Amino acid sequence: MDAVADRYAIRVSDLVVGFGRRIVIDHLSLDVIRGEILGLVGASGGGKSVLMRTIIGLIPKMDGRIEVMGWDADAASGLNGRHGAPKWGILFQQGALFSSLTARQNVQFPLRESLSLSQSLMDEIADAKLEMVGLSPEDGDKLPSELSGGMTKRVALARALALDPAIVFLDEPTSGLDPIAAGDFDALIKTLQKTLGLTVFMVTHDLASLKTVCDRVAALADGEIVAIGSMDDLLHSEHPWVKAYFHGKRSLMLHRKPD
Repeated sequence: MDAVADRYAIRVSDLVVGFGRRIVIDHLSLDVIRGEILGLVGASGGGKSVLMRTIIGLIPKMDGRIEVMGWDADAASGLNGRHGAPKWGILFQQGALFSSLTARQNVQFPLRESLSLSQSLMDEIADAKLEMVGLSPEDGDKLPSELSGGMTKRVALARALALDPAIVFLDEPTSGLDPIAAGDFDALIKTLQKTLGLTVFMVTHDLASLKTVCDRVAALADGEIVAIGSMDDLLHSEHPWVKAYFHGKRSLMLHRKPD
């Protein structure tokens, strides 16, 4: 692995994504450093989730190049095209748990899809992942309808970690949570990132998450990354959308000094 591939977990170059004649991502480039938590912000409907889903291969790109942990999907061909592809975990908006499966069975789903393991071993792994996110084996017996919003997100995160991925993609992880639950979830993400050495790509509009969790923040506007850096860097950006986002009424908490 060369030095560049060793430094970056994700490299997106000159990416174009569209639906029909509508271009959503317009020659976008973005590098995500290994081991960092990168927060991606942007206007509602501005392409944040589209970018994430294109990186993980759920949406086809029109042009450009994407590398994940040095692996280039375009360079892979044939029936074994996924051979050598990096493992990643995904937490979709609202958790996206299978309603007919228990929490434990939801965590086991990627294990069943990717590995050949005994049921007892899958139970052990699932319970370990649930414990990792602050849940008990008893919680593993519950159906999604019996879980609170915060517990649902934790089960979804446990499922994302089931295959011990190097990268975790989080799509609005604190959406729908009250401030206390959101703060607890932010702390959990930060702890897991440090403990497991994860790279985290987090789509969010939560200003508190950006401030307390993210190492860097990237702002998406007009189909491209218009600013990237620390929170301080973005607070001093002169781009009109970035200024409006970080200096609006809802962002006052970012500028308050402690009493």
